[in-house]
Amino acid sequence: MYVSAPPHIPVLLAPILARLAPVSGRWLDGTLGAGGYARGLLDAGAAEVIGVDRDPMALDMARDWGREYGDRLRLVQGNFAQLDEHAGGPLDGVVLDLGVSSMQLDQPERGFSFTRDGPLDMRMSQSGPSAHDLVNGAEDSTLADILFHYGEERASRRIARAIIRARAQAPIDSTAQLATIISGCLPHPKPGASHPATRSFQALRIAVNAEFDALVDGLEAAERALAPGGKLAVVSFHSLEDRVIKRFLAARAGQGGRANRYAPEAPQTDARFRLIDKRGIAADPAELAQNPRARSARLRLAERLDAPAGPVDRTALGLPALALERRS
Repeated sequence: MYVSAPPHIPVLLAPILARLAPVSGRWLDGTLGAGGYARGLLDAGAAEVIGVDRDPMALDMARDWGREYGDRLRLVQGNFAQLDEHAGGPLDGVVLDLGVSSMQLDQPERGFSFTRDGPLDMRMSQSGPSAHDLVNGAEDSTLADILFHYGEERASRRIARAIIRARAQAPIDSTAQLATIISGCLPHPKPGASHPATRSFQALRIAVNAEFDALVDGLEAAERALAPGGKLAVVSFHSLEDRVIKRFLAARAGQGGRANRYAPEAPQTDARFRLIDKRGIAADPAELAQNPRARSARLRLAERLDAPAGPVDRTALGLPALALERRS
């Protein structure tokens, strides 16, 4: 059972509410978590918030704090990749906070964190294949590709070979075991540097939860669900995600662009979104002092226009090659 820690602070909530004011009508929080965004939207004036999360524990918690909002809060267990289906009608706003939540990191039994020993799990939905299955069953080439493409880990092949050697002796069952194996493949970190296992744990989590598939599906679903004038806010925590969001919104704002410097420029199309901030928004010093988790966060905002929704060219979004291969 999850014991509540001190309240989790939703990252970049203040600029979301300020830049998208006035908040009214029907909103969907596609990554409910501990409920910070949903509560912020409801307190700011949203008539209804649909809280969506894959994690049944997030919904169990929300049933307690959600009582004060009555039928203004509707809870749905599901993936934000299908948020238009969960919405059940046009929306005035969508908020997505990507990646793993602080609530999940704080629970060793969920297996997301290398700083808290627990079973090697990492499943947001608590169902389906786990990180344990992947680490102990995948071929070394598959592991290396996951670590390289989803974690940008340059030592991916060295780490994959070390995992294969270790699991030949005994299964790798815990986050501490895996973190030790990874750390043994890399130089000792300098003071202030991130833990050596950071990139590998990120990569495995993304693979287990098919996060890039969900991200693009969710952006397309938001385009379908938002009414003209509806607002989209997406918070990401690493450059791979932010690149995809930035290129999706640029393409949907009719700006074209290239997947890389050698690719042909994508054709301009009727604008489906207006960019509210072209550069993205980072946390200010006051928020960083209060919430260090915000240091890598980037917020992108857009307003839905009235051009019909349609499929996006995924090859132009800068997705990791492995994510494109999964769709082919």
